[in-house]
Amino acid sequence: MSLRHAALGLLTMGPASGYDLLQTFHGSLANVWPATQSQLYGELGKLADAGLVTVTEEGARRRKEYALTEAGLAELRHWMTDVEPSVIRRSDLLLRVFFLGVIDYDQGLDFLRKREAAAVEYEAGLRATEEAIAPETADLAVYGRIALEWGLRFTEMQREWAVWAQEELTKAKKA
Repeated sequence: MSLRHAALGLLTMGPASGYDLLQTFHGSLANVWPATQSQLYGELGKLADAGLVTVTEEGARRRKEYALTEAGLAELRHWMTDVEPSVIRRSDLLLRVFFLGVIDYDQGLDFLRKREAAAVEYEAGLRATEEAIAPETADLAVYGRIALEWGLRFTEMQREWAVWAQEELTKAKKA
């Protein structure tokens, strides 16, 4: 996924300013694809230059409202149906796990405990997002919840894995 497609997708819900998009982004997509204000505003400029969005209104303090163009909707649909999702095969975390034998047992155990705690903390954030999704936001309520459920299940798997890995490390030390 790219920030480009995230912005296009959010604009399918209707015209919005960069600020409005950022608020929606932080409330719905940040757990899937985080972005900063400068990244989003820069991407909106690129989308406008490419004719994928148009500026429909300009207000005070250089506030711009953007709307999706037909070309932008076509690009989003093309990306969704014709471009295979990228699968991340590199993991800094798993590379470190692979080499846990290089550090002492207590350091390895501490590393795995931190992974467990991070999963618990991240899940708490996802649960807060789940509670904040208003039922009247139809698309976000359905599709956002589907994406959120993936995050919850993936995070639970990470927590369970970290607990299991701690047990395995302890067994290996005793052997």
